[in-house]
Amino acid sequence: MVERQCESFQTQKQTTYIAMSKASLVITMSMVVMGTMVMAFPPNYGEALTKSILFYEGQRSGKLPPSQRMTWRKDSALRDGSDKHMDMVGGYYDAGDNVKFHFPMAFTTTMLAWSVVEFGDLMDSELKNALNAVRWGSDYFLKATKYSPEMIVAQVGDPVLDHDCWERPEDMDTARTTYFITQQKPGSEVSAEIAAALAASSIAFQKIDATYSKTLLDRAYKVFEFANKYRGSYNYSIGEAACPFYCDHNGYQDELIWAASWIYKASKSAYYWDFVKANIQSMGGNIVEFGWDSKYAGINVLVSQWVMADAYNANPFIPNANIFVCSLLPNAPIKSVSYTKGGLMYKPGEQSNIQHPTALSFLSIVYARYMHAAKKQVQCGNEAVDPSRLINLAKTQVDYILGNNPLGMSYMVGYGAKYPEKIHHRGSTMPSVEVYPKHIGCRDGDQYFKSAAPNINILTGALVGGPAQDDSFQDSRYNVGQSEPTTYLNAPFVGVLAYFNKPTIQF
Repeated sequence: MVERQCESFQTQKQTTYIAMSKASLVITMSMVVMGTMVMAFPPNYGEALTKSILFYEGQRSGKLPPSQRMTWRKDSALRDGSDKHMDMVGGYYDAGDNVKFHFPMAFTTTMLAWSVVEFGDLMDSELKNALNAVRWGSDYFLKATKYSPEMIVAQVGDPVLDHDCWERPEDMDTARTTYFITQQKPGSEVSAEIAAALAASSIAFQKIDATYSKTLLDRAYKVFEFANKYRGSYNYSIGEAACPFYCDHNGYQDELIWAASWIYKASKSAYYWDFVKANIQSMGGNIVEFGWDSKYAGINVLVSQWVMADAYNANPFIPNANIFVCSLLPNAPIKSVSYTKGGLMYKPGEQSNIQHPTALSFLSIVYARYMHAAKKQVQCGNEAVDPSRLINLAKTQVDYILGNNPLGMSYMVGYGAKYPEKIHHRGSTMPSVEVYPKHIGCRDGDQYFKSAAPNINILTGALVGGPAQDDSFQDSRYNVGQSEPTTYLNAPFVGVLAYFNKPTIQF
C-alpha cells in the first residue's frame, strides 16, 4: 500500500447554531460568487465539537483507560520502546496506519493545547475531554524526552513494514522500531515541535493542575535547549523512517522560533522573546503557510497577541500576519489559496486538502479575536478587513466541511446524514477484537480493505482528506489522499468548532 507524507488528516465536532445577523447574510451570500451553496439546515457545532474530540480516542496507542468511549478500540502496542529498553507505550497513531510519527503528533498536541488555551472557555462540558486529548499527547512526550539532553525519541514503528500490512493495531506484529535523535544525530524540527507541544500544554493545564503544568514547562526548557544547541534535520538522522512519509521540507528554523514563542508565552522569560526577535528576520520560507511542516503564519499570529499594541516590537509580526490575512481573500491580488466552485479553500497539487481550511480557519479566528480586542482592521489593498470578515470566512469553511457543499456530504465521519463510509483506516475496516478475538495477520486484513461494504467500525469525528478541486469526492479506501483521516487535520478544527459553538464576535 502506498501511503503517506500528506496521507492523512482529521476529524472534528460541533454543536449549537447561532442565527446569522443581516450583515452576516450579506457577507455569506457574497460567497455565492465562488459557488457556495445555501444550507438547508444549520450545522450543529456542539455535536461536531464533541465528535471531533472523540476521534482522538480512536487514535490512541497503548493501555486504554476505563473511561475509553471509542469502545471498539482496545489496548495495543504495549511493548513499544522495549527494543531500546525504554517505556514508549502511549501516544497517538497519526492516521490510518499504526506508526507513531512524533513530528506531526507533536504539532497535533500543540494545536489541541492551543485550542484549549484560546477557546477552552467556550467548550462547556467538552473542556474535560479536550484536556484529556491534550494530556494523552503531553504525557507521551514526557516519556519521549525523558533522556534529554542525551536522546529524544523521534518515532516508534517501522513505517515501510507497517504500510505493507493491513492489520488492526491490536494485532501488530511488524517491527516497532524506536528511532531517536542524539547530539551526534540531531533533529531540531521534531525536538523543537515537541518543546512547543510541552509549553503549550503547560499553559492549558496552568489553572487546573499547576504541578503538572510546571513539569511540562520545565521539560520544554530542556528540550528546546537540545533542539537549539544540536542543530540538524531528522531527515538525515533517522533517514527512511522519516522520509518520504513526514519529511521536513521547510527546515527547522521555523520550529525553533515557534517553540521559543510558546515557551515565552508560558514563562514570560525574556530569553525566549529575545530568541524570537533575533531570529525572526532571518527566517526563510513562505510567511502565509501553516501546518505540521510550516509554522510561519502560526508564529506571527501567536506573537501578535502581545505585540498588537506595541509599535516597537510589532514588526515584522503584525505586517506578516496582515499579509497572511490578505492572502486568504478570494479576490486578493496575492493569494495563498484558491477556492473550489463550492467555496472550499484549496491548494492544488497536495493531498488531504482539508488540512488547509482547518488550520487556516483556526488562525483566522484567533487573529480576528486579537484584532477585535485591539480595535484593529487590516488593510488589503483598497479593502479594509475587519474581524467579522475573517470570522465569516472561517465559517464558510466549517460549514462546507460539515455538509454545505455541492455533494451535501459531511467530511466528518459520523456527523450528518451523509459522510464517508469507506475511509482509509485499518482499525475502522476490521472487526473489533471484542467481536473477533482471533489474530488477524499482516495480509489477512486485505479482504476487509478490498471489501465494497462500508467500514465495520465508525471512527466518529474523524476528518478525511476531503474533496478534489472540482468538489468531487471518491469514498474509497484506495483513494488515500481523499479518504484517510489524520490527527493533525482535526486538531485545529477542535478550536474552530469550539468558537462557533459560542461565537464572541458578531458578523
